Amino acid sequence: MTPPKNRGNTGRGGRPQGGRPQQGGRPQQGGGSGRARGTGTTRASQPTQTKREPQRPVVDVHDPDGVRLQKLLAAAGVGSRRVCEDLIAQGRVEVDGQVVRELGVRIKATQTVHVDGERVQLDESRVYLAFNKPLNVVTSMSDELGRVDIGDYFGDRKERLFHVGRLDADTEGLLLLTNDGDLAHRLQHPRYGVLKTYLAQIPGPVPRDLGKRLREGVELEDGPVRVDSFRVVDSQPGKAIVEVVLHEGRKHIVRRMLAEVGHPVLSLVRTQVGPVRLGETKPGKFRALSSAEVAALYKAAGL
Repeated sequence: MTPPKNRGNTGRGGRPQGGRPQQGGRPQQGGGSGRARGTGTTRASQPTQTKREPQRPVVDVHDPDGVRLQKLLAAAGVGSRRVCEDLIAQGRVEVDGQVVRELGVRIKATQTVHVDGERVQLDESRVYLAFNKPLNVVTSMSDELGRVDIGDYFGDRKERLFHVGRLDADTEGLLLLTNDGDLAHRLQHPRYGVLKTYLAQIPGPVPRDLGKRLREGVELEDGPVRVDSFRVVDSQPGKAIVEVVLHEGRKHIVRRMLAEVGHPVLSLVRTQVGPVRLGETKPGKFRALSSAEVAALYKAAGL
């Protein structure tokens, strides 16, 4: 049996009553009034316009006295000149926050450039070094007491280098040095949450709940501190090696924290700052960071 057709509601004379849309269909117009009888107020002759998002102001990053962008990118190790031209044409390069697609754009090396969201340092005057600070070396470029300091290793360089944070004389390991003041500030400021990793030798055995206590926080005389990560790396009779990861930078923070929970540090080495690892660098030696490491540091610091 064929179901009857749904003709909708009808008024007098069999004419459809205007305005109410049928489910799944278009709204019907009322006869002769020229106005939709639905709940809206928009006239049929005035379609609703979509709201446009505010556009970012366009800034001209071109500097006629600069160098072609693809040449600077290639010199920074991003890729060959042809690869860099393709990156620009695909809209994957930003200069000072503006996407650049034209191959003729010239810029200064001091401008801020990102490729695929990663910061690229084009300024060849910038220096980024990873130094394995030996024991009994003071973290100072010139020690007032005449002790051996990092200035004895870098004092003859022409750049004015900043050390990123400090390491106690009796702590060895990774120390970053750079003449990029903005990056150095961010890497050592706890607000930006850049993690530092340490290996500490402590008296054993290590209680099973020690990691939980340190993650929950320990109260010190200058305020609470908690680790971001903790694990036991090795355990032997009477001593253990533990890995401590935190973004704090207060003086002697690792030593004071572990002493507070009853496990004073016997020896301490910093093995990593953000994405940069100490690796195979020998005590007293340093290496230049790769462009990938520099880009990762910028990302970690939110630059």
